[in-house]
Amino acid sequence: MAISNILYFILHVTNSGSFPRALSSREEAELLEKFMGGDLKARETLIEHNLRLVAHVVKKYYDTGYETDDLISIGTIGLIKAISSYNNSKGTKLATYAAKCIENEILMYFRAQKKVSLDVFINDPIDTDKDGNELTLLDIIPSDFSIVDDIDKRMKIKKLREYLKTELNDRERKIIILRYGLNGTAPLPQREVAKKLKISRSYVSRIEKKALEKLYDKYENG
Repeated sequence: MAISNILYFILHVTNSGSFPRALSSREEAELLEKFMGGDLKARETLIEHNLRLVAHVVKKYYDTGYETDDLISIGTIGLIKAISSYNNSKGTKLATYAAKCIENEILMYFRAQKKVSLDVFINDPIDTDKDGNELTLLDIIPSDFSIVDDIDKRMKIKKLREYLKTELNDRERKIIILRYGLNGTAPLPQREVAKKLKISRSYVSRIEKKALEKLYDKYENG
C-alpha cells in the first residue's frame, strides 16, 4: 500500500509534462488550515503543488550516479512525509521543512544502498522560530507519525491495481511491480530491474515510461 500511494504521485510527475504551479502564500495557508481540520483533499493538493520542490532538491544529486527517476521517487516520499507531518505552529516555513525532509529521504536512501557515506543529523538546525530559537527536525517531526497510515487513497489505489492487470502487458506489469515494490516486494532501481530481467537499463526505462503513460491515461480518462 505504501509504494502504491507513491506510484499515484509519480504518475503525475512523469506524465503531466510539467509540474503543477507553486501555490501562493494565501492558497497554501488556506489549504493547510483545511488539512489541519481533516480535509485529505487539501493535503493531496498541497503535495501535488509542491512536486517541483522535489525536482529542485534532486538537482543537487545529479552527479551521484543514481538514476533521476529513482531520486524523484524517493524525494516524493520525503515530500509526502513533510506534508503529512508539517506543524505550522513551530514557525518554520513549509518549503523549508519539506526541502529538508526530501533531502533527508534521499540521503537515507543513499545509506541504505551502501554506495555513499553521507550522514543526516536530526539535531541539525533547519530554521528558527519566531523568538529566534533554532529549530531542528527533532523539534518538528512527531515521534508517532506514519506516512502510510496517514495517506488515505484506498479507492484510487484500488483503481490503479485494477489497471495494472487490465492495461499493461506482462513485461510492463512486471517492471512496474519491481520498480515500485508492489505485492509486498522491495522497490528496485532501474539498474537492478534490468539485471534481474536480463535486459538493458535503457530498455527498462522505456518500458516503465510507456507503462506509466498507459496507467496515467487510463486513470485520467477511464
